[in-house]
Order: sequence, then structure tokens, then C-alpha cells
Amino acid sequence: MKRLLPISALLLGLGPSALAQDTLRVGDVSAARGTKATGAIHIPDGVDKGLDIPISVVHGKEPGRVLALIAGTHGYEYTSILALQRLLPQLDPQRMRGSVILVHMANPETFYARRIYTSSDGKNLNRVYPGKKDGTISERIAEAITREVIDQATHLIDMHSGDGNESLRPYSYWMTGNDPAVDAQSKELNLAYGLDHIVIDHDRPKDVKDSRYTAMTGVLRGKPAITAESGGLGRADEASIDIHLKGALSVINHLGIMAAPSVRVANPVWIDKSEVLAALATGVWEPVVDRKDSVAAGSLVGRVKDAAGKVLGEVRAPFAGVMLYVVGTPPITKGEPVGFVGQVKVESR
Repeated sequence: MKRLLPISALLLGLGPSALAQDTLRVGDVSAARGTKATGAIHIPDGVDKGLDIPISVVHGKEPGRVLALIAGTHGYEYTSILALQRLLPQLDPQRMRGSVILVHMANPETFYARRIYTSSDGKNLNRVYPGKKDGTISERIAEAITREVIDQATHLIDMHSGDGNESLRPYSYWMTGNDPAVDAQSKELNLAYGLDHIVIDHDRPKDVKDSRYTAMTGVLRGKPAITAESGGLGRADEASIDIHLKGALSVINHLGIMAAPSVRVANPVWIDKSEVLAALATGVWEPVVDRKDSVAAGSLVGRVKDAAGKVLGEVRAPFAGVMLYVVGTPPITKGEPVGFVGQVKVESR
């Protein structure tokens, strides 16, 4: 059987649609139409040790859209990984018009090592797309996910939470690219996922060869895509897992793949300006605000102290807005994020 072609190939007249293929192959998984299967994408050893990325493929009885759900890009972000475990048994390929590719754990080494932000190569997987086949482990993972998953999908959800050090309120990102039609569909994915705060980001990379982020790799390849965030601080709380589970099912319903309950948000809070706040010194972080708190321009977000309690520096809000996440654990290194503030869009702007 031929490999699936991305929907962009169909629209450009480059060949038969992926949507009509009888067998969907991802990594070592082959799922015939109307079946589901689990296996892995094998990343061979290179300049450093390789690994296996666990995946499942649910190939619907009838042709339709192909949704990629990617969890565990950062291994200390547990909620998305657990949400996909719960989603898989709810997907019935006999009732599906279309298919779902589940990447259960995009970066297994960071999960088992309880690492925040970066892999063993010191690189952030969500900053190295579309990757390199001969690169370090993060780059090889990105290349394989781009080739095996993103290029075979028609739509993409990159599922995250606050990392093991971040207290985060649920929100999603609407990232725009070079195609207004794709951007409009990505906006609809955000609404379908159901999170009531949506960050508008027009400033992500626009070069398909340097897409950096998982979701932007999809957007720049003509696949509507979003990043969704729920949970944090290394917790596996039911409410945060359920947000991802319900959001994924709602998108599956939105795309016509399978009937499922919708959690589409009617009146979201749009964030039209945002900034990650960084530590000015290495030391002990002491926040004075929490996620969801409102802040005024210039108001104190937190302090960095030395081990004896002397204040080394203060972090203040650059503008009035709401806190989307705040680092909630004491260790901090100069230049690391300590929080993320967003400005609520005013309709007249």
C-alpha cells in the first residue's frame, strides 16, 4: 500500500488523498480501515542513544480527516499523556469517518527522568522542529514526528501542561502562519477544544524549514493546528486530565470523525499580547502572585533571593493583564521563565 499523502497534496493535485487509503501506517504500526493498533516510532541510535516513541493509530471505517494528537513533548507534563490513555478505548474505528494518530509520549526519556524543559542533549523538543535525521536525540524525534505523524495528518493538536515547576491556568494558543484559510481553521480548533483563554500569537516562525514548534510545523505545512495547555507542577489531577480528554473528543466531533460531546467555547477571553517573564538572577524564587491573578502594569510578580534570603532582584509585570502561569517551585536560574502574563483583548483594539 502507498503511504498516506497530506491533504495539501490532494488540494494541489499531487496524488491520491490520504483520506482514501485502506491502511494507515505510522512507524511500525499498520492499521487497516476499521481497526486500531498500537506500536512505536523507532528512533535509531545516532550521535546519541535512540528510543521508541509509543503511538496508537485508529483508522476509521470510512474515509475522513486525520487528526494527530501529540502528548508528552515535555515528559514532566503528565496530564496529556494520561488523557490519551483514556481517549484510546473511547475511539471506535467502526463508528469513525476519518482517523486519529495518538502520540502517547513524544519524549519518553524526559518522562522517565522527570526532566523539565530539555532532553538529555540540552535541547527543548518544542524548539527544534522540523528536526534533523542526523541530529541529536531531540532533533531526531522532531524529524520522525514531522515525517511519520504531522505529514500524514490533516489537523494537529499539541497537548501540554505547565511543566513540573509551573502552576498554569488552562489556555490554548492560536498561532497564525502564512495561509489565512489555515489560520481560520486553527481558530476553529481552539474554539472546539473549549478552553476559555486563547493566546493569539502572530510572531511564531514563518519558515517551514525552521518551524521550531510542533504546532507551527503543522500550520506551515497547511494543517490547522493548536497548542492546548492544562495542568502543571508535575500533578496528575483529574480535572486537568479531563480538560484534555474532553477537548480532544470535542475536536474529533468538530472534524466529523466521530460523534462525541462538544465543549466548544462560546465567549473566550482572547489574549492579544503576552510575554514570558524571566529571572534576573540565579537563586530562590518567591512568587507573590498565582495563576489566574490579575496584575497591574509595574506590579510585583515575585522576587529572587539568595540562599540566606537577601533579595537579588524583582520581577514586575510589563503591562496590565492576567497571569497564565507562574513558576511555583523555589529553584530558579538566571534567564529561566518565572511566569507568563497576557493582556486581555479589548474589542476596540
